Amino acid sequence: MTEIVKKHPLAVRWFHWINFPVLAIMIWSGLLIYWANDVYRIGFGSTTLLKFFPKSFYQALNLERHLAEGMAYHFLFMWLFFLNGIAYVVYTIFSGEWRDLVPLKGSFKRSWQVLLHDLHIRKSAPPVKGKYNDAQRIAYTAIIIMGIGSLLTGLAIYKPVQLSWLCWLMGGYKFARILHFAFTIGYVLFFLIHIFQVIRAGWNNFRAMITGFEVRKTKEEKPVEEISK
Repeated sequence: MTEIVKKHPLAVRWFHWINFPVLAIMIWSGLLIYWANDVYRIGFGSTTLLKFFPKSFYQALNLERHLAEGMAYHFLFMWLFFLNGIAYVVYTIFSGEWRDLVPLKGSFKRSWQVLLHDLHIRKSAPPVKGKYNDAQRIAYTAIIIMGIGSLLTGLAIYKPVQLSWLCWLMGGYKFARILHFAFTIGYVLFFLIHIFQVIRAGWNNFRAMITGFEVRKTKEEKPVEEISK
């Protein structure tokens, strides 16, 4: 037997689906800006193991010479990102949805058990308290913190003179820019893992974020005559 269970409120679904394209445009426009001064790499001394990004990357995605366009899009959608994020945080606080999002005592320990289960190393996953497992609670809380961090570092590098106090709090212009870039990398990794997990979870999970309802299997009750035997 199956039953239909309410999972995601309408507001949460709207915040989710608005944030996805807005954040995607923010990342795309950020790459247009980064093209003008792509200084970051992974390496030691004069040896570069990985450069963000090779010239072929910009050419393949047509990201070269679009600095002004990138800045215009970035600052426009920054406001949508900010307003949607604020509305989401306020809603979760007043609706009580935050209880399903914040990590619980022991969440960090159990999140490893969730990871091992997802990698098919552990047979059983730890019990889920609420709508999300412990790994999801940590990830969804982290993405909110990252959103606040990207907004503050973005403002710090956008107006380092006018907002000198904020730039100082963010560790200076160079460090604020490094943090801003690191948050972007974090978003991309979150996107990839999130999409993979959605595909892995199947249609029922994806449908819940569209309709708000999830179909769950229930244990079939035995007939009274069988129980009495």
